[in-house]
Amino acid sequence: MKLEIITVLILLSPFVGFLINGLFGKNLPKSLVGIIGCGALLASFIGTAALFFKDATGVIHLFNFLEIGTFKAEIALQIDHLSLMMMLIITGIGFLIHVYSIGYMHDDAGYHKFFAYLNLFVFSMLTLVMGASYLLMFFGWEGVGLCSYLLIGFWFKNQDYNDAAKKAFIMNRVGDLGFLMGMFGLYQFVGSLEFTKVMAFDFSSVPTHSLVLITMCLFIGAMGKSAQLPLYTWLPDAMAGPTPVSALIHAATMVTAGIYMIVRSNVFFSLAPFTMEFIAIIGLATALFAGSIALYQKDIKKVLAYSTVSQLGYMFLALGVGAFTSGMFHLMTHAFFKALLFLGAGSVIHAMSGEQDITKMGGLAKKIPITFWTFTIGVLAIVGFPFTSGFVSKDEILVAVYNHNKIYFVLAFIGALMTIFYMLRMYFLTFFGTFRGTHEQEHHLHESPLTMTLPLMILAALSLLGGFIQLPALVHGTPHLNEFLSAIVPSKPEAEEGMFGIYLLVATIIGLAAIYFVTKKKFVVNSYNAEYSGIGKVLENKYYVDEAYEFLFVKPTMAASKLWADVADNKIIDGMVFMAGKSVTWMGTTFKYMQNGLVGSYIFMMVCAIVIIVGLNLMRVFHVYPF
Repeated sequence: MKLEIITVLILLSPFVGFLINGLFGKNLPKSLVGIIGCGALLASFIGTAALFFKDATGVIHLFNFLEIGTFKAEIALQIDHLSLMMMLIITGIGFLIHVYSIGYMHDDAGYHKFFAYLNLFVFSMLTLVMGASYLLMFFGWEGVGLCSYLLIGFWFKNQDYNDAAKKAFIMNRVGDLGFLMGMFGLYQFVGSLEFTKVMAFDFSSVPTHSLVLITMCLFIGAMGKSAQLPLYTWLPDAMAGPTPVSALIHAATMVTAGIYMIVRSNVFFSLAPFTMEFIAIIGLATALFAGSIALYQKDIKKVLAYSTVSQLGYMFLALGVGAFTSGMFHLMTHAFFKALLFLGAGSVIHAMSGEQDITKMGGLAKKIPITFWTFTIGVLAIVGFPFTSGFVSKDEILVAVYNHNKIYFVLAFIGALMTIFYMLRMYFLTFFGTFRGTHEQEHHLHESPLTMTLPLMILAALSLLGGFIQLPALVHGTPHLNEFLSAIVPSKPEAEEGMFGIYLLVATIIGLAAIYFVTKKKFVVNSYNAEYSGIGKVLENKYYVDEAYEFLFVKPTMAASKLWADVADNKIIDGMVFMAGKSVTWMGTTFKYMQNGLVGSYIFMMVCAIVIIVGLNLMRVFHVYPF
């Protein structure tokens, strides 16, 4: 089958699933809805795998979307090693999340609608990574923003969930404005938004300040979509959606878009050292900031949410120091273990009848053994246990940071230490000790169905073994991912002699020390209902950033809107509209007396009109003008 046909089928398959379930799903059996939703993703994954094994690459030109003067917007798809890597992650992880959703959402009234939205979400993300231009990338960029709104607020009867959906949508629009301005700047200098033309352009002819402005604007877009300081607060609130949504947003789709965009644009980002350093600083600050908040969260999904923000910070840190391949590698491994952890958390919540507070759990290891063991693997991977996928990808970033700036390295290492503490705290509070829930919850404790546990087992295997493709990067071999992405991302040595042994030793020591500290000391909070104080209280309340944003932005905006509504809208604009209406009414009321039905009145008006006309003509003849 031709490259063009396979590529179009990969893209359109989820869209067809969206149309079928969206239009007809309400009248279809739930089993068929699930088959259609999952089958659409499976078809895309099989097609992507076929392209991957054939090593098929190329640009597929479909049709012109818009043509104005010299500007031409073309619908074209670009298949190369970078887009193939993203497509495998999106369709592969997305398919497992769809399968998981069959069991998790089975009793939900909006079952067909949920699968329709999931399919649309994946279609939008595939558009983002398969598009051959920044314009088509932006279409997908906006599409995932819309789908995040639909899925985060899926349970729309809860107003808090609706507010979370609006927060995600609006905050992403702030970043999207930066993306648009960056695209305008690119077009001004390059004259095109197509990747092939942009990457072939000689950016040395662009003034430094202009290049910095373009890259900074694009990075602002990435900050919004990938939840970096200060545009990160929407992502923890995205937990309002069903757990499969959390896994899809946090692991395989939306939040990875900013990373992908910068790696795709590495040619000119590398020529803007100020922007690169700024990206590294923002990424590092985000990793530390979000990691510290996760230390004191009690909601199992909130811990994982702030963990995602922190891990995204590490990816941006890697990009900022020029380790683009390392950033992409951590994106991939993070997709494995974060999807596993979110789906595992969903299984825990399912077993606990909806309870999400880890201080009200405990002793679940024997009650839900498959969830426990797979979750254990996810925890080991994210904390960087030796030879798991997270160990290889995170330590590869730390090596690159060490080579770039020793201060950054120390701070990044502290952030990695935080990861160990907050993950182990959540892990031990959830699965060990005595059960702290209600008797009713304990009575109903049971393992999740196979549709939920099978994806967990597959993701656990990927989380364990996914790092081996890049392990040589730490031991001076030939890192396969560097070689795979070499046509898009220039490869450079990121490890130094002896670094692997040092990291292996340090990671092991810190891991064992953290296990001892978390299990034996009071960081786990032995009195589970205790109130935090001091810095613990600040971290539990997330540095009061949401409250600060409420005070600085939300309340002034609402006050200005109310003022505009009361004064400008109600009094001025409405007043002008009402005045126009009243004027017409007055004129009608006044002149209606001319239509009184009396012949004498009409004759009198005719005579008056004739006199006026004759008088005006006489004045014109004798040049007499009274005014």
